[in-house]
Amino acid sequence: MTRQLSNISEHGFEWYDISAPSKEELNELATKYGLHPALINDCLQPGHLPKYEKMDEYSFVIFRIHVDTGSKNADSVLELTDKVAVFFAEKFIITVHKDEQPFLYSLGKLVAANRCTSTAQLLNQIIYTGLNTYEESVNTLSQAVDYYEEVVFLRPKKISMLKGLYHLKRKIDLVRRMLILSYEIIDFVDSETGNVDTRDTRDEYVKLQHMFDVLSEDLHQLLNVYFSASSQRTNEIIRVLTIFSVFFLPLTFIVGVYGMNFDFMPELTWKLGYPGVIVLMVAVTVLIFLWFKRKKWL
Repeated sequence: MTRQLSNISEHGFEWYDISAPSKEELNELATKYGLHPALINDCLQPGHLPKYEKMDEYSFVIFRIHVDTGSKNADSVLELTDKVAVFFAEKFIITVHKDEQPFLYSLGKLVAANRCTSTAQLLNQIIYTGLNTYEESVNTLSQAVDYYEEVVFLRPKKISMLKGLYHLKRKIDLVRRMLILSYEIIDFVDSETGNVDTRDTRDEYVKLQHMFDVLSEDLHQLLNVYFSASSQRTNEIIRVLTIFSVFFLPLTFIVGVYGMNFDFMPELTWKLGYPGVIVLMVAVTVLIFLWFKRKKWL
């Protein structure tokens, strides 16, 4: 669906917003404004990553905004972000997206009230508002990292926790990748001719990038601690099992020797043979225990 949110006579530029675009709608605007067919194809790819293209008469931007699907296991580009494509020139701006984007309607009201008087100002507002969609994600992921940190250090370990850490790592790494790929867009918006508004956009971008870098570093450290704790727990179990085996190994040897069925063995006719073997086994066990205590292995 194509909507015209501004026109040259009233606002000084034309703004067309296209939701769930068909190829026919895009081709119509492409013919009118001379848009490159390859860029039209980029608009129709739902999973296209952020990019910036400078053409002779206009510029092209693909920016991805964060969306909340409500799924804890969501960790792909399509599950965590939506694409907004923008054709930008001095006299026109075209926004293309698959799903309805309420923040664009809010910006449409600003244009109608003559609070956005140029396409450059409008593009800056689109990018700035798009960056703000990551703010809630930062808080949610930060709380998740704090939760798993508490679990790793203070609570009993569970195997299912590793799955949660995996999806959390995937989410943080994906958002970081989206921000890294958006650097050229921010650099284009806040160029040498930038102003206070574009500087705010860059500041927001730098802040988000820093916060996600910190989250990523904290999570990687948390994973290292988790694996170290799991390894230590496994070593403790092996240590206990080794101690038990050391106690029972000589006892098993003694029982094995006296369990052999030979006719001529000196101890077979000895009346005190059975209690003697029991005393020997107890003595061996006590000696092993005292040796472990002396070595501080117990």
